[in-house]
Amino acid sequence: MINAMPVPPSPSPGLRIEGLSRRLGERTLLADLNLEVGPGECLALLGPSGCGKTTTLRLLAGLDAASAGRILLDGDDISRLSAGDRRVAMVFQSYALYPHLSVADNLALGLRIRGMAAREREERIMAVLELLQLVELRLRRPAQLSGGQRQRVALARALLRQPRLVLLDEPMSNLDAQLREELRPELRRLLCGGSQPVVYVTHDQQEAMGMADRIAVLREGRLQQIGSARELYEKPANRFVAAFLGRPAINLLPAEGQRQLGLRPEHLVPVETGGLAARLQQREWWGHQQLLWLESARGDLRMLVAADQPLPETLEVSWRPEHELWFDSHSGERLAAS
Repeated sequence: MINAMPVPPSPSPGLRIEGLSRRLGERTLLADLNLEVGPGECLALLGPSGCGKTTTLRLLAGLDAASAGRILLDGDDISRLSAGDRRVAMVFQSYALYPHLSVADNLALGLRIRGMAAREREERIMAVLELLQLVELRLRRPAQLSGGQRQRVALARALLRQPRLVLLDEPMSNLDAQLREELRPELRRLLCGGSQPVVYVTHDQQEAMGMADRIAVLREGRLQQIGSARELYEKPANRFVAAFLGRPAINLLPAEGQRQLGLRPEHLVPVETGGLAARLQQREWWGHQQLLWLESARGDLRMLVAADQPLPETLEVSWRPEHELWFDSHSGERLAAS
């Protein structure tokens, strides 16, 4: 009987980050990051300034060298490859378009530098212009475009590289709120569901929740939690994740022992008796809702109610036990329900 030769494992598709770290002297910018992003999946890196989001992106792009760890792309270790050899496309918050060139010429420049034949170059450019609905704008210069159109040109330039990985560094931070809201579904349609993984850096939780399949929350260079927006919102791993995700912010109240109680503003309800006594300090009208700022013996509270709900200056508020989130007051880790 002939022994069959062992079949080598097929390379794992998508992006895999193993123990990635970045240090500058005594300062740790990123510590032992482990992540996986599947083909066509959009992962958002979310956190405050200085948490390690952009550091991670620069390591993935090859712009900085890691102090430790590996980056695997479709099973290939690209950790030591130069930025130009990684086939990674990066879209920045600044569009970085040449102002004296038309849209078509901005797109053609990189392909021309790489020596692509004119006919193939034109075919590739026309295909991406059609995909991003930029054909009618191809002869315009950047100054003649809106912010959203310039962002699409920057994205088109990235997609022309036929990348194995797409990186976006707060690509909509220069746009106004209405335009960001309009562009989110369009960007998601163009980027997600394809063959390449997408890593999207933002400090805007609404953007992360609207764009990403999963969210990785970072703090001071360390991964706090990874999961869907709903998982992170309803089952935060710790007090930091609970406080960072959600607008208006979660209420955090002292409790007995070494515990802290977290209550989302939408889970507080006014009751006639048997609740926590509070006094109305301020209200904000949000169209279909109103945000109430309350003062109580256990601390200040935020409560969301219907816009047309009348409330007195003094009231009582309550909540259902299943909406309680309990945290260790020292470590901040979430505890089992009380």
